[in-house]
Amino acid sequence: MTTTIPTYALYGEPSELSWGNFFNLEWISERSKIHNWKIHPHVHENLIQVLFLQRGSVDVLLNYSKQTAVSPCLILIPAQTVHSLHYTSDTEGLTVTISQKALESMIHLLIPNLLPLIHEPRITPLNRNGHNDERVLQLYMAIEQELSMPALGQTAMCMSLVSALFIQILRLSDILPKANQQALFSRKAEQIDKFLKIVEQKFRMRLSIDDYANEMGMTPGHLSRLCRLALGISSLDVINMRVIQEAQRELVYTSKTIKQLAASLGFVDEAYFTRFFRKHVGVSPKKFRSLAITQIFQADESQPVESRTPHESDVKMFGHIF
Repeated sequence: MTTTIPTYALYGEPSELSWGNFFNLEWISERSKIHNWKIHPHVHENLIQVLFLQRGSVDVLLNYSKQTAVSPCLILIPAQTVHSLHYTSDTEGLTVTISQKALESMIHLLIPNLLPLIHEPRITPLNRNGHNDERVLQLYMAIEQELSMPALGQTAMCMSLVSALFIQILRLSDILPKANQQALFSRKAEQIDKFLKIVEQKFRMRLSIDDYANEMGMTPGHLSRLCRLALGISSLDVINMRVIQEAQRELVYTSKTIKQLAASLGFVDEAYFTRFFRKHVGVSPKKFRSLAITQIFQADESQPVESRTPHESDVKMFGHIF
């Protein structure tokens, strides 16, 4: 039996098929308080969220990793990220939720080196002494004011403000290139974004680096140099990381056997997949599943964890895993 992770629009609300123009801003307490400050694991299929934590703290699960985020900070949750949030009762802040594809289209035109950023879940601390939290709050307040009444070009204005918010995240992440490298970096960012999209489409096929390089129209050496320059890792590492990420996610949120999982990820041999996983994670797939489920899902005292199918109501929050 496969564990069901609910897909929502906003938490607790049914998902829709198309979110091309979706835009929402709300205070964290408005939705979280009625759920006893616990937002259970779920997914937004086509929506990206940025949470601004003004006060309080939250235990947050992002796919298979978990952290405690302390205010002030920003929490980025891209589309298709399994996430849960357990806030302290004094938490307040704002959440902006928008169509990821619409945001990607705007960023592609304005500042393409932002594209890799919006595909990776992250927690970005804000420095009160540097007044970064005040700058972020001003952007959220501007969005709230813009949404307070219908106006011409409202969605475009809000998207522009969110783009400014992502630029702020990029600056705080200390990965913004120097001015004289902007044009070169922008081109490389577009190439990296293309590569990441191809990897996303084909990582289950276990293609060679030559196959990816051919599709990119460059040599394998050029592709690897591009990845090392832009991402700090080789092209092979990028592919392997995506396979590992999916393997970890499915080990936690599905009950596939190791053999079934290996086959679904393009491995013809279960033993080879186990060696591959252990090399990158440090433990076997079976051990990873046992450790993760023990920490993520609350077991009945009368039953061992291995005999139970996790359910949304069984979830409990926990501290750091990695």
